[in-house]
Amino acid sequence: MGKRRFTEQGWQKDPWFRGLCSALASCNGEDEIAEFLRDLGSLSELQSWSERLEVAKLLSQGFTYREVAKHTGASTTTVTRVAKSIENGTGAYQKYLMGLRKEAALNKFETPEEVKPNNGEALRKYL
Repeated sequence: MGKRRFTEQGWQKDPWFRGLCSALASCNGEDEIAEFLRDLGSLSELQSWSERLEVAKLLSQGFTYREVAKHTGASTTTVTRVAKSIENGTGAYQKYLMGLRKEAALNKFETPEEVKPNNGEALRKYL
């Protein structure tokens, strides 16, 4: 049997890929995910994945391809691929970047202590 290859039409349904997704989803928190990814990938692969996220962040902040490449050390080819994935991919980069924007916006405003709900009591009725 030859090497298994993903295709654009079927990669999401592949049982091996679904197993990977399930394994990642079973991790409890960032530390477990980090440990799992370290066991799964080489340091070079981890750096590449991390670099691509940093490239996406910088592109979303309006930096040029060359500025991003210079700041991250990524090749302009990698920067271009990330940009294309942001524009034409599955939408995962866009969701991630939107989450970062929301988090940054929330962190800009400190809620006074007297306005903060006590241990989430105000939200419990909505859950």
